[in-house]
Amino acid sequence: MARQGVASSMFAMALLLGIIASAPQSVDSIGVCYGMSGSNLPPASTVVGMFKSNGIKAMRVYAPDKAAFQALNGTSIGVLVGAPNDVLSNLSSRKAAASWVRDNIQAYPSVMFRYVAVGNEVAGKQADLLAPAMENVHAALAAAKLGHIQVTTSVSQAIVGVFNQPSAANFTKEAQGFMRPVLQFLARTGAPLMANIYPYFTYAYNPGDMDIRYALFTAPATVVKDGKYNYQNLFDTTIDAFYEAMSKLGVSNVSVLVSETGWPSGGGKAATPANAKVYNENLIKHIRGGTPRHPDAIKTYLFSMFNENQKAKGVERNWGLFYPNMKPVYPISLEVTPDPDSPAPAPDPESPAAAPDSY
Repeated sequence: MARQGVASSMFAMALLLGIIASAPQSVDSIGVCYGMSGSNLPPASTVVGMFKSNGIKAMRVYAPDKAAFQALNGTSIGVLVGAPNDVLSNLSSRKAAASWVRDNIQAYPSVMFRYVAVGNEVAGKQADLLAPAMENVHAALAAAKLGHIQVTTSVSQAIVGVFNQPSAANFTKEAQGFMRPVLQFLARTGAPLMANIYPYFTYAYNPGDMDIRYALFTAPATVVKDGKYNYQNLFDTTIDAFYEAMSKLGVSNVSVLVSETGWPSGGGKAATPANAKVYNENLIKHIRGGTPRHPDAIKTYLFSMFNENQKAKGVERNWGLFYPNMKPVYPISLEVTPDPDSPAPAPDPESPAAAPDSY
């Protein structure tokens, strides 16, 4: 992996400050996912420095990473670390779970771990391993006197069946089987359910069936009316659909944390820098107010810090705020309070895709 020089790192840091310096230092409801599927991403020390200098208080790391954890040592960044899908079968053993916690959590006592996400969008027979693995990791953390670290899992929005109104939502038949014990565990331990929420994909799969403004937080009025609740954006509709699906499994005391959301800047329908900017800025302004059914601030992780060229071609490579060379894909403000005198930027569904990463 190519490493940037000191001068380049300093330039990148200054550049990032210019883009997101408006982020309030006290805000901890916004995090950023640190994906690593790129051939020449900046070194972890530079990335962590970017988080620190700009008051970004939360980071999602998809699997334990020694360089990242060493760079995070002693910082105030809250870390969501994944126990990836390929270790699920091992974590069904209490001994293996204790070993995983020892090697990846206890080994870094100065890292501020807040969550362990056991599995990401696990499906099929492997999903039956989730609840036992979560139980074992939770027990291992408790034994290590690290019980303040919450154990959960990150699920796909696809596990909630097709719906229009949130009140009609339910988990798919397959998901109901594994979600029941998962939710019972979360209710007992007080941990949130993490969900990857992507209005982009819902829109892009059937663009003729939806006004893009409903996906971009720019709809001028109610789009979906559900009893006494009015919905102007698909983000809120999807989150409240999760709450309704959980209630139909008898669980009403588990909160939803958004473990991924964003909008791609290239590679697909309506995937443009302009739309990515509109979505992410409106999201950041919106989450403090919660949803119609749950008007509490929504802890949310933006996906992602960088475009990642080792992912599949198309939109998968184009979710980053930055190119791997640390240049911004588009300018973005992280101001939480919207300016009432500034209308939302117009969506741009047909502008050309972003230029390829410059390495």
